[in-house]
Amino acid sequence: MDSHFQLTLLVCQGNGTAIAEPRFCELNCHSEGTAVVFQGKRHWETPGNTMLRVLDAVVTVVAASFVLDGVLGGYGMSMFAAQTSPPDPCYDENGNPRRCIPDFVNSAFGKEVRASSTCGIKTPGRYCVVTEKDDERNRNCHTCDASDPRRYHPATYLTDLNNPHNLTCWQSDNYVQYPQNVTLTLSLGKKFEVTYVSLQFCSPRPESMAIFKSMDQGKSWVPFQFYSTQCRKMYNRPSKAGITKQNEQEAICTDSHTDMHPLSGGLIAFSTLDGRPSAHDFDNSPVLQDWVTATDIKVTFSRLHTFGDENEDDSELARDSYFYAVSDLQVGGRCKCNGHASRCVKDRDGNLVCECKHNTAGPECDRCKPFHYDRPWQRATAREANECVGESLLQMFYAVGVLIRQLFE
Repeated sequence: MDSHFQLTLLVCQGNGTAIAEPRFCELNCHSEGTAVVFQGKRHWETPGNTMLRVLDAVVTVVAASFVLDGVLGGYGMSMFAAQTSPPDPCYDENGNPRRCIPDFVNSAFGKEVRASSTCGIKTPGRYCVVTEKDDERNRNCHTCDASDPRRYHPATYLTDLNNPHNLTCWQSDNYVQYPQNVTLTLSLGKKFEVTYVSLQFCSPRPESMAIFKSMDQGKSWVPFQFYSTQCRKMYNRPSKAGITKQNEQEAICTDSHTDMHPLSGGLIAFSTLDGRPSAHDFDNSPVLQDWVTATDIKVTFSRLHTFGDENEDDSELARDSYFYAVSDLQVGGRCKCNGHASRCVKDRDGNLVCECKHNTAGPECDRCKPFHYDRPWQRATAREANECVGESLLQMFYAVGVLIRQLFE
């Protein structure tokens, strides 16, 4: 026989997760003999004509290791811990799989926002806050200065803890007016299923703005929603177009929430599923599941509201009164795990991933783990967990042994 090969088997726990120190069994076969290395130690060498007995022994040793891990390192050793640890939301009290989803969170909280314009960075500058009382309009002017923490208005204020008693606001440069715009870009870290995007303003709300989403970490963008008093002129879209099942995945333009008043404290909140006909049957709507999915959110402020005095004699004072300022940016939603995980965690590289159950794998539990391909992967629903199924590792090891025997018989 002129053959030479090496077989490496990775043993996992009985619950399907890799053990802390994976055990490898290496089988080195060649024409003069066979060496078996198990858990890093060479156990024996044999002449080639006894190879089949070695193969049987290897499969037996690996299978026994699997069983021991399943009983002692897996379910057996954890039966005492189970008395104190909380139940797994992905399985019912009888151990049957069921749909599970991560907690609803503000996925923007504490994350970095990239702003295309922030006051006071290039040089300290004046800005003026407009107030109205009866028919009288007043402007109180201040200084924005990035070198002074008391006078700085950075983008970090958009996603910090929003305290109404100590309001902090990001603020753009003055009078960045159409056709120029100001953008805020936020990376969520992975795919989320977004329920809403909201902005609380310290300035008047924009006359026109748009919300975009990306599903590929900002490589490409599609619109989520447009706001404008002039939808056709600004975005070439009709105002308040109807949503049907044929256009559920299209952004619409509305003139709601575009009033200049209130001059401070106004809110714009976009609900991703509001008015979408299939929202009541979300589990069975791949179109809407795709529609709410995003890795990144971008807000584009396209046009400022003004009182029409920016071109008058004292236009400099007026222009210093027009800017975008936001106290809070929220993106409400859930880490996208397709019903196969109850939480997201950081992996070894610091990336946010789903803690997958139901024999699934991938950042969004979007595929079956190896050796669990007996039926196609499916998203879990309220009625069916759609667990990936396949042969057990014990069956797999014996199948490998049979295959190797056939090669040398």
